[in-house]
Amino acid sequence: MRSERSYVAGLYARLDAERARVKGEYEAALRDDAGTAMERDVEVRALGREVKRLNVADNGLCFGRLDGVSGERCYVGRIGLFDEEDSYRPMLLDWRAPAARPFYVATGANPENMLRRRQFHTRGRQVVDFTDEVFGRPGAGGRGDAALLAAVSAPRGEGMRDIVATIQAEQDEIIRLDHPGVLVIEGGPGTGKTVVALHRVAYLLYTQRERMERHGVLVVGPNPAFLNHISRVLPSLGESDVVFMTTGDLVPGLRVTAEDTPEAARLKGSLSIVDVLAAAIADRQRLPEQPLPIDVGGVTVRIDAETAEWARDEARQSGLPHNEARAVFADIVGYVLTERAIARIGRGWLTREDRETWEKLRTELRRDLTNEAKFTAALDELWPILIPETLLAQLFSSAGRLRAAGAGEALWRADGDAWTVSDVPLLDELSELLGREKQDDRAAEKERKAQAAYAADVLDNLVSRKDSMDDEDHLFATDLLYAEDLAERFDERDTRDLAERAAADREWTYRHVVVDEAQELSEMDWRVLMRRCPGRSFTVVSDLAQRRSVAGATSWDAMLAPYVPSRWVYRSLSVNYRTPAEIMTVAAALLAEFAPDVQPPESVRASGVRPWSKQVTEDELPSAIEEFVHDEAGREGTGVVIGPPGVPGAVAPSETKGLEFDAVLVVAPDQILADGPRGAAELYVALTRATQRLGVLHQGPLPQVLIGLTSV
Repeated sequence: MRSERSYVAGLYARLDAERARVKGEYEAALRDDAGTAMERDVEVRALGREVKRLNVADNGLCFGRLDGVSGERCYVGRIGLFDEEDSYRPMLLDWRAPAARPFYVATGANPENMLRRRQFHTRGRQVVDFTDEVFGRPGAGGRGDAALLAAVSAPRGEGMRDIVATIQAEQDEIIRLDHPGVLVIEGGPGTGKTVVALHRVAYLLYTQRERMERHGVLVVGPNPAFLNHISRVLPSLGESDVVFMTTGDLVPGLRVTAEDTPEAARLKGSLSIVDVLAAAIADRQRLPEQPLPIDVGGVTVRIDAETAEWARDEARQSGLPHNEARAVFADIVGYVLTERAIARIGRGWLTREDRETWEKLRTELRRDLTNEAKFTAALDELWPILIPETLLAQLFSSAGRLRAAGAGEALWRADGDAWTVSDVPLLDELSELLGREKQDDRAAEKERKAQAAYAADVLDNLVSRKDSMDDEDHLFATDLLYAEDLAERFDERDTRDLAERAAADREWTYRHVVVDEAQELSEMDWRVLMRRCPGRSFTVVSDLAQRRSVAGATSWDAMLAPYVPSRWVYRSLSVNYRTPAEIMTVAAALLAEFAPDVQPPESVRASGVRPWSKQVTEDELPSAIEEFVHDEAGREGTGVVIGPPGVPGAVAPSETKGLEFDAVLVVAPDQILADGPRGAAELYVALTRATQRLGVLHQGPLPQVLIGLTSV
């Protein structure tokens, strides 16, 4: 024990020294005025990331040791540390390094050339105890679980904790999976699928840092409470270039204030809504009922239906978004009007053979036409500039416009701009179909993105060259530059960090996307996310049995095949680390009722506490809830009351998706079951949030599926 304490103390001394060195370089870089602004910016960013990485390593810096059969010994921890005085000998292996993998997967049956695995139990910077597994001994067939059981049985805090010290073999296989496309992680409650996905992000950032760091990672969750719950995991692993969003945040600045009916959500979530949106745009591309008079060069000419139809056909066939195609429409109409005006102005003295005069007059008249208010008004009437929010609001609040677009009455609402989550992918789609409102902005944006894309390609090629060379002393531009730095696309440097810039930019594309509670996302949601990640690199976290949304996934093959028909793989997690066996038995009975083909996850532990139910009257309900809250306030850990709308102090089951609490009180399970076609899934979610204690309060008879509860 003394030698281990001494070694770990040496690791902390090395960490402190490294932190002081990097902090000093960072502060010096902030003061340094030598070199270009770009060079200083690159250095400051790189050192800033390193400061953050070192600052999060204090808690559980080293959590284990591996002894190889060859006598080699290595320590495993949150980050890698090296002895500068001993040829940079590894003092501590980063948990993501290939050499650290046996720490998570070695067993007595497959020892991975290891003799022993030692797991440290620490308090602050001190090693207080350790447990050993010696491989090859009789009966040493699996991994010891003392550290795991201690972790899963510990009281919950404010947020999700990382599992870097207790990753299990089936989890490690998924974390390190070498797959460039879409990975679907399916697992029941408590299987750790969310935290596995986050550790996979940390692993990808470790192994593909040059490629991923420039674009960042997007994590999509079901609600803000869930995102807050998981937001500490990646920073605790030293990774900060991550954007956290709900699907309602995918259009920056939009405020969701309403909720759709199930039928409206189903219609909006289907890909068929794209045809409705296209038809709604086409409905605004009109022909004049009567010829529109326009004054040009002192004569009056008219935009008739035939001219407008020709211009409309050409604009539609251009393939440009609606707002950009307006220029095509205007060019055709303007050409016809100027030709007609020239013919009238030059009647009797000008012929087409006099090309020079004809062209000169055409140029002058076209300039006059551009400044003619009636011409601009005519364009606004026949081919108006459209804004996504305005178009969609007017569509949904007009029964006539809905009919014209081929949509049903289920989409009608009185307040057109009372936005719902299901509107977000529609607005994103309209942004693509409409394009920008100002053409000069669009051109500048295209040029900017083209420059950045070119720079990224250059850097990727340099990365490939660097990776293929044996000489590690070569230094390439990728060691110094970001793509946007190489492109030099800003007149003034954008000082926001990557996460801030990405969150504010609807057109930002990510290198990797994590989607949690993915079974709730519609076809249109996936269309948006695929647009955000052109490389189609996703980690998808799902439990189809918990699906609530009528527009959500029922089959991953059906949902993903349109985008990645041969680039998605499926992995499942079967062990429940959160829910004790006593509670899971009750939840499994409910699962068998509404999803008989789904196998419930197997709990790794029992708590020794039976889940209970109690029947109360309407008058007794508030005091029963208050009693639960009071009792839990005196315990260590967290508690929650889950129930339908109207229950005092309760949150809805959907708001607790992905969360966990030491104690859970479920109120009015019969009402939760009756809440629509997916009420059983909602109750299943509510029952499986508890890590220690579960109680149920009911006024009427207890639902038959819950008879496994102990009545009190």
